[in-house]
Amino acid sequence: MSNSLALRRRTFLNFGLLGAAVSAALPVKAFAQAPANVSFIAPTADNPIRINFNENALGMSPSAQAAARDAVAKGNRYAKAEITQLHGKLCDMYKVPKNFLLLTDGSSEGIRALMGAYSRLPKVQLVIPELTYGDGEHFANLYNVPVVKVPMLADWKVDVAGLKKAVDGFDGFSIVYFVNPNNPTSTVTPASEIEPWVKSKPDNTLFIADEAYAEYVSDPKFKSMAGLIQDGLDNVVLLKTFSKLYAMAGMRVGFAVGAPSIIKMMKDQVAGEKLNYPGVTAALVSLDDEPFQAYSRASNLESRKILASCLDKLGVKYLPSSTNFMFFELNEPIRAFQKKMATRNIIVGRPFPPAMNWCRISLGTPQEMAYVANELTKMRSEGVF
Repeated sequence: MSNSLALRRRTFLNFGLLGAAVSAALPVKAFAQAPANVSFIAPTADNPIRINFNENALGMSPSAQAAARDAVAKGNRYAKAEITQLHGKLCDMYKVPKNFLLLTDGSSEGIRALMGAYSRLPKVQLVIPELTYGDGEHFANLYNVPVVKVPMLADWKVDVAGLKKAVDGFDGFSIVYFVNPNNPTSTVTPASEIEPWVKSKPDNTLFIADEAYAEYVSDPKFKSMAGLIQDGLDNVVLLKTFSKLYAMAGMRVGFAVGAPSIIKMMKDQVAGEKLNYPGVTAALVSLDDEPFQAYSRASNLESRKILASCLDKLGVKYLPSSTNFMFFELNEPIRAFQKKMATRNIIVGRPFPPAMNWCRISLGTPQEMAYVANELTKMRSEGVF
């Protein structure tokens, strides 16, 4: 047997053993109900492993899928009653009055609405970390709002002092767009670093707290900005989405929480009947489906452990993950690594300037990540990773 054939055989056997171990480690009841609990099929060019958009590879919960299917039959109607029900349920969850919350077409619409509303001010700027989610900058450019990018600290940490300096030195209105945990780094900025600044209520400043991935966080240094809004602060707005933990990226359901004055400005920027019937009903069911939420977290944690273990064994530097993706350093430009992975039918994240030698990999199912880990190990043995 050739060395390469022996390696492939060992890889296949190791993958099978790891897949079995992964299945055994997850909650049995929830795992049995999960959409992703099917026999793993090796990826092909037509059906690659897609770990590039931070989607939840499990798919929506069975109960959410059933609700969405049932809602299709009502697609000729507006989902007025269900929208009102979802709005009320979220207000109860976040312990805020009804005029503190706005449903949005995913969290991206919330960013767009805020940029559209505040772009009307005579002098305004958007302040962001240099390495973060791109929709803030995208919509700022769309509305001709100048963007100030603050360089990152070591290990791609957010420079809160640098953000503050950019705000203090500006004589107009500043919008600080803050993603926590950050994307693409997957790291948490401690509440102790950001909360005192928000609580100081600097003049002419709005803080946008994008917490798309907060449901995955176990780091005690993280604290949601929701508490500040509940305490009455009117200079911060929270953006949330059903795309991640609830696996509803394609359904486009999100919401914003903030003071009534902010919510009213946002409401003036969005359509009235903006949410689709299947999305609303799936969201309602997903909020109550605690077994699936627990399974989704457990599956993500297992996938994270698999990839982290692989990177540790290969001596690859990566940042601590608090989300459903990981960010690790390459010994080559990301474009070259993308192409190598694509030849193995694995689609990884795009370039994130200025981190052009780093890769963001979304966490697929544990079975998918076991396959990816073995492919990375093979690539190392072949001298191409």
